[in-house]
Amino acid sequence: MPRTDEESREISAATHDVFAALVDPRMLERWLPPHGMTGRVERFDARAGGTYRMELVYADSEANPGKTGQGSDVVEGRFVEIVDGVRVVQQVEFPSDDPSFSGLMTMSWLVEPTASGTRATFRAENVPAGISAADHREGLRSSLHNLAVLVESHS
Repeated sequence: MPRTDEESREISAATHDVFAALVDPRMLERWLPPHGMTGRVERFDARAGGTYRMELVYADSEANPGKTGQGSDVVEGRFVEIVDGVRVVQQVEFPSDDPSFSGLMTMSWLVEPTASGTRATFRAENVPAGISAADHREGLRSSLHNLAVLVESHS
């Protein structure tokens, strides 16, 4: 049965600043990796139909072998829709020999202005069965925390 995970966070920064961090590969490397991971963007073409590849590496690769193996998760993505200042929709896959991580997951990153800044929402649809719901939600919260720290410090 397909699963959807979603997390939101209020960020004390202008919506355009939060959105800019969603489509800048260097900023993405800084905020997307959840706690205990680092990231490296290998390619990034932020436009509808464009693709990207990012490697997320676990600090403790022995405790976390990763979806791709060798302590890492490789994310292959394709941008489905980018609406400036509003949302980024992408389809992602994890190259893995483990079928429980296979399938096309849709990630939507949504931003909306609020009285005190911006509400950022990350929604993952068709989450592969091999990804623990609790761990995934914690990872989404961690990424949102990182995003807030990054853009609030630049505002």
